[in-house]
Order: sequence, then C-alpha cells, then structure tokens
Amino acid sequence: MTPDEVVLAAGRITAALPTAEDRPGQRAMVAGVANALEQRRHLIVEAPTGVGKSLGYLVPAALSGRKVVITTATKALQDQLASKDLPFLASQLEQDLSFAVLKGRSNYLCLQRLREVQSTQEGQLELEELTTTIRAEVKKLAAWAATSPTGDAAELEWSPSDRAWQAVSVSSDECPGATACPMGESCFAELAKRRAAAADILVVNTHLYGLDVAMNGTWLPEHEIVVIDEAHQLEDVMSDTVGISIGINRYSRAAGALRRIIADPLMVASVADDAGALRTVLAPLLGTRLPHPLPDSVVDTLVNSRRHLEGAMEALRSIQTTNDDAKQRVLRGQQLSGRLIEHIDQAVTYGSTSVAFVAGSPEHPRLEIAPLDVGPTLNEGVWAKRTAILTSATIPQHLAQRVGLPPTMFDELSVESPFDLGANGLIYCAMHLPDPRHANFAAATHAELEALITAAGGRTLALFTSYKAMDAAADALRDKLPVRVITQRELPKGALIREFSGDETSCLFATAGFFQGVDIPGRTLSLVTIDKIPFPRPDDPLLSARREQLGPSAFSTIDVPRAAMLLAQAAGRLIRSTTDKGVVAVFDKRLGTANYRWDIVRSLPAMRRTRHRADAEAFLREITAAPSGP
Repeated sequence: MTPDEVVLAAGRITAALPTAEDRPGQRAMVAGVANALEQRRHLIVEAPTGVGKSLGYLVPAALSGRKVVITTATKALQDQLASKDLPFLASQLEQDLSFAVLKGRSNYLCLQRLREVQSTQEGQLELEELTTTIRAEVKKLAAWAATSPTGDAAELEWSPSDRAWQAVSVSSDECPGATACPMGESCFAELAKRRAAAADILVVNTHLYGLDVAMNGTWLPEHEIVVIDEAHQLEDVMSDTVGISIGINRYSRAAGALRRIIADPLMVASVADDAGALRTVLAPLLGTRLPHPLPDSVVDTLVNSRRHLEGAMEALRSIQTTNDDAKQRVLRGQQLSGRLIEHIDQAVTYGSTSVAFVAGSPEHPRLEIAPLDVGPTLNEGVWAKRTAILTSATIPQHLAQRVGLPPTMFDELSVESPFDLGANGLIYCAMHLPDPRHANFAAATHAELEALITAAGGRTLALFTSYKAMDAAADALRDKLPVRVITQRELPKGALIREFSGDETSCLFATAGFFQGVDIPGRTLSLVTIDKIPFPRPDDPLLSARREQLGPSAFSTIDVPRAAMLLAQAAGRLIRSTTDKGVVAVFDKRLGTANYRWDIVRSLPAMRRTRHRADAEAFLREITAAPSGP
C-alpha cells in the first residue's frame, strides 16, 4: 500500500471505533509513519494525549507486510495493545493479522522446576523448607499449570507470593534452554517464543527489548520494524539492560541452586556468605559513583567470591548422573554461577566508556556498571538493522543524540493535540514565591496549595520532587483543608488512584512516580500542582559521569531536557479528554526567570499562561462550580 492508501484505510478503521471522532493529529501520524516505513527511514513522533497514537502506528505497521516488534515501557500500555487495540485492528482489516505478547522467562511457570519440586526427593526437601502457606500456593500453581495454555503469571486470578512463584519459575540466567531440558517441547516460555516468531506483530516491554539487543538478538525473532512507544524512557532502560548489575540476590539465587545439587554444605555456604560480604562492602558506598578502576575492597570481595563460584563449578562438573531432574539442577547451577563469574570478570576490568556506582538499598545494595553512551549499542543492534518508529506524548530535547540516531537517517514529526488546551487549561507559575532554595519556600508553597485547593474544592493531584516535601505539605494542610488528603505512603499506586478517582473532592499528594502513567479524566482531577522543576539529582552517579563527559554543554543537553520532559509529563496528567478542564500550577519561579526557561516552557502543553493566582482561583471556581455530567 502507498502512504495515501494507508491513510484512507486508517480512516475506515478508526471510523468503526465506538467513540469515533475526527482526529487530524492521528491522520498526520499515520501518514508520517507510513512514509517512514515506505522510505525505510527512522521517525521520531511526538503525539500528545488523545491523538490515538497506538492506532497511529499500528495501522501503517500492520499494512506494511513486514514483521513488527512494538516495545512499551509500561505493562498498562502492553495490556492495552494486546487486549484492546490489536484485537480491534485485526477485526477491521481485510487481511489476516496475527499478534502475540512475549515476556521475560521468569514471567512463565517452569514445568521442569514444577516437576522437580513435586516428584523428587530433593524437591520435597525444598518444599519442606517453605512455610505451610507457600507450599499450599505451590500446589495451587501446579493445578493451574495443568490447564493453563500459556503459563503466564499475568493470567492468574490470584497473586502468589514471590517465594511461591520463585519455586516454580526460572530466570534467563539459569535456564539451560529448550534443547537441554527434558520439558523443552512443552515449556511455556518456549511456546511463547514460537508464537512470537509466527506473529505478524509482537508486543514486548522495552526492558526485554534492551536485553535482546545486549544479547545480540538471541531472545526475540528477527524483525524489520520496531516501534518504540514511550520513547522518552529509552536511554534509561537501555542503560539498565546493557550494563552489568551484581547484587546480593544473585549470590543468594546461585547458592539456592547449588544447595539443591551439591552435597557439600560448606561449599554452598561460602557462596551464600558472599552475599553478606558484598553487602558489607557496598552498603557504605550506596548512591555513590565509584572510581575507575574499582576500589580494592570491592575488587577483593568480587575476586574472592569468584573463587568460591569456580569451586562450585568444578564440583558441578564432577557430578555424574543419569537422572534428568538432577541433570537440570546441575545445568541451572552452572548457568547461574557461570553468568555471575562472567559479570564479575567484566566488572573488575570495566573500561572508561562505562561508569560504576552503587544502587539499591542498605539491605540490598548492588554494583551497577552502565555505559556512558548507549548510542553505539543501539546503532549496532537497532538503527543499522531495521526501521524504527520512536513515539511518546513528550519527546525530550536531544533524544536522537542521546540514543545515537545518525542525523541523516531519521525525520521528526510533532502532531497537534485534539483537545482545546487554550480554552480548557491554564498554566499558573507562582512568580511571587521565594526561590526553591530559600528557607521560606516550603511554608510559602503550603499557603499557595491551601488557597488553590480551596478554590478547586479539592480535586487536586499535588506532585512533589521529594517524599520530604510531600510529607511536610500533608502534615501542614490536613487540618486546614475541609477535604480529604491522601498521600502516596498510604496505599499501592493502583489502589491510590482508585481511591482518589472515587472521591471527587479528595486530594492526592504524591512524588515522581505519579508524574507519568496516571490517567484520571473528569472533574476529579481539576488541579495539578508541581512544587519544583524536576531536575535530576546533581549527585546521580551515572548522570554526573555523563555531565563530565559533555563538559559545559551538560546542563542544556542532560538536565534541562530531562526536567522539561518530566514537567510536561506531570502537566499532561490534567487534560485527558475533550471535556476536561483545569489548572496546572508550578510553584518554582525559575520557570519564569531562568535563562533556560523557554526550553522548558516550550515543552509544556499549549495552555493559556498566567502568573497571577487570582486568575487560577477564578478559573478553578468556575469549572468546579459547574454541574458534573453531560
């Protein structure tokens, strides 16, 4: 099909939607994606909320006749594509369209592990180490596996404990592969891979896609097109997946696997004890960037643990058995130990193109080694191999540069929002407040919040750049406001959103996790406040190394684009439908005074702007006084 024919087909398809409406932005996106696929050029598309970007790329991708992989950064979008958008598209096309979802191996129940814990003496001993409740969960999982067509944990109608699921699943680091496993033919993960290979369109999460790139394409099927949705997260996800992570959990998992097959308790204990030794040396370094080469204390601990792992590997190689289950225990022990040895070797010899730092928590610290620049890896593993469509509601400045897209190989497209943002939204910058670094800033923001929340009659998502600021605001305002204040500390994210959505006049106080991925249309959310421009932490180990690499341009290349993107994402929580109205209030005066302000302001939704609180209060009273409903 030509791009013009694709646009016409998209019009026919979207006209069949129950809520069909004319969306010029979606048409422009369909045309742009279709042209990019025809010319085999990469495309970056900024498509605001309401454009319908999923069908904007799905229709041209499906009509291209080529194998397509779609990556998403959130499970919610993955589920939307698999359960809603793709089934609808398949029902409207004149051609057959097959699609599948593929997840990491640990998401699928392992039939071999289940067989072991059910039918072998070692498995029974393993079960006896578990609590009665967890043993009951394992039995329940076994009954489910006997009838499940997929073995995917997401299809369970109940939530097993982590320990129960770990007893019947394996990670990619410990699985020996289908050809080496007696249950390989019926393996749920392998069945998922076969479905993925046969599908026209495959949906995966961006983390799994990054792992596939890091492993030179050994997990995902060959494909000609990749659509990277939520592309604003690509650099960070790739940094996580392409790098190395060595934490105490890896030693604990290795020791657990060795305990099931090696009879020498001292040998197993030495590997288990290495987890504690690693915690002792890493915990004081938590949140810090490590020098190159690594400190002697870290190297000595890693090298010592390597000796213990090598000893275990030697013991595993000496085991002679004809029992299939025992062979699998040997292979898993070798996989886990060997992979950890490989990463230890890479860690102690890491080069100057990477940065080492300690992340995690005091109880579970981990050594991370991430690339300073993910561009070369992406260029070799993606951009040079296939056509890529990168899209998001907010595209950060310098995205192409940060992910290594060659300047001559891509085009950019920004489509308009379908909402009347100018009439329905107002951005208010509280220019009269003190600088965020001033001692009086917190008290001043509390007074500002009280006035705005009162004008809105509640209905507020108050966002903060730290838990400390959130807690202080909640403590200061709970007794002053006539409406309910809920904080992020009280419930899990999903439960919080349901609680807030179900109580129209309530207020939700939250932190960075709510800047994106929150969809609350209607009058329940009429006011979004943000305490500060969300600049990344100056002491972030990975970003500080990247700043040093860039020199004087670092602030404009790294910090400002990230802050602008996050602020735009936060502001985007407000207008989620054609009837939504409200105010975005920013309490950071730098939005109106700093020399970089226009780089941030230009990224915000195209709402009216004011620096007068009276304007914001008047608009809030007007829209919240109106009766709800049609």
